[in-house]
Amino acid sequence: MKYLSHFLLIFIVSGRLFAQEVLPRSSPEAQKVDPQGIVEFLQAMEKSEHEMHSIMVLRNGQVIAESWWDPYGPDLKHTMYSVSKSFTATAIGLAVGEGRLSVQDKVFSFFPHHLPDSIGTHLKALNVQDLLTMSVGHVEEPTGKVVSSDDWVKSFLKFPIPNPPGTSFLYNTAATYMLSAIVQKVSGQTLLDYLRPRLFEPLGIAGVDWESDPNGINTGGYGLRLKTEDMAKFGQLFLQGGQWQGKQLLPIGWVEEASTMKIMQDPEAPQEKMDQSDWLQGYGYQMWQSRYNSFRADGAFGQYILILPELDAVIVITSETKDMQGELNLVWEHLLPAFDREIQSPDPSLKALLHDRSIAPLVDEEQPAQESLVTGQHFEAAGPQHHGKESFSLDFKEGICELEWESAGRRHRFLFGSGKWILGETDKKGPYLVAGAKGYLGGLAPFKVAGSYRWSDENTLELQLRYIESPHTEIITVTFDAGGAMMEIGNSFTNNKSQVLFEALVAEGV
Repeated sequence: MKYLSHFLLIFIVSGRLFAQEVLPRSSPEAQKVDPQGIVEFLQAMEKSEHEMHSIMVLRNGQVIAESWWDPYGPDLKHTMYSVSKSFTATAIGLAVGEGRLSVQDKVFSFFPHHLPDSIGTHLKALNVQDLLTMSVGHVEEPTGKVVSSDDWVKSFLKFPIPNPPGTSFLYNTAATYMLSAIVQKVSGQTLLDYLRPRLFEPLGIAGVDWESDPNGINTGGYGLRLKTEDMAKFGQLFLQGGQWQGKQLLPIGWVEEASTMKIMQDPEAPQEKMDQSDWLQGYGYQMWQSRYNSFRADGAFGQYILILPELDAVIVITSETKDMQGELNLVWEHLLPAFDREIQSPDPSLKALLHDRSIAPLVDEEQPAQESLVTGQHFEAAGPQHHGKESFSLDFKEGICELEWESAGRRHRFLFGSGKWILGETDKKGPYLVAGAKGYLGGLAPFKVAGSYRWSDENTLELQLRYIESPHTEIITVTFDAGGAMMEIGNSFTNNKSQVLFEALVAEGV
């Protein structure tokens, strides 16, 4: 096993200069990986419905392929969703190594002031390991109800536990939140502050943030934002058994304990189904077992840290997909066979493919007459439920559309390019799967965005607003008529849309 040495690399991305401590680089050929497999993977992704945002492939501790799809880039963090869980479990491992707790400690014992009036037998039996393995004993995933309360710990502890802990798997994001609460209880620090000197700083990871509950406890099961290379460092740390630059960062044995199977998701699943699913291979401590003797940190919509010990490899992906198994299947089909395959000749197309990735912006079907007509008008929401609470105006100039939008008492300004991405920032919350965390609205703003626009016909304007530190995109469609406009707001991961009818007022008359 090769251990890593870092060096400082200066990047210029979209005209911005930044520096970071980075992993060593090599070529696929030098690390006995056929570049044609990487080419085939990239081509397969382009033809698929999966939207890639970044990829990084490591072999023998060396980065052998990396790419970001513009407007995403190496300097941007990305919402991790449940990849966060693996970092939370690592904090538990560090706390165990420091003698602050044991995985056999009872959960209720950490929170004497949050307990329900009656403590049931199963709550009394619930231990830290049951939280780690998603085997609390719930029959209903409690997260939705927990995060809608003012006190998440209290809400979790009063949630019914019908089954004996440790006996059956149920994916349980609130259980991971409780691990974060336990770390804060035993250390006196938030999960993020606890991990910073023990994990992030030794790995050369900076600028991390994490959402919090209403009482300042990091959400644990989601809400972490990291860069692609930060994810790769974490994966390489696990591949090296918790060692980094000759130092044992994680307790000896913790990586094996966390990454090996502790419980099966569905023990009664037919073998044929198990052979085709990376979600039925077993679960460790907030780590999924995968096919081909691998394991992974795994987040919604296609965020992966895939660790392949037998190949001395790490594969990191950030993306937005509705078919996570389908995305992993492309890894197995194209990337996996490339390792240790005989290399016929260097593939000159790989370099171009890696450095010429982009998500196409919308391209304007020019409507100069409509743009001139709309510019200078003020649109105010009609109807008693919206009146005076929402308004917008548009200004078009040289292929750029400026949207000023007032909603819920806040004013926002966005820029959209025709045939190009216009970068910006906003404090407007974007589309997001999980609600309830205060950090997403407060501590994490402003959010970086990229916008593009087009006219789909002479009366219909499409605005695409990418939240480029998350997997998601907001899609705004404005349809104009003689009396005003209808604004429809949707997003890239659900079919849910909201509609607001607006009346047109000439700006000078407002």
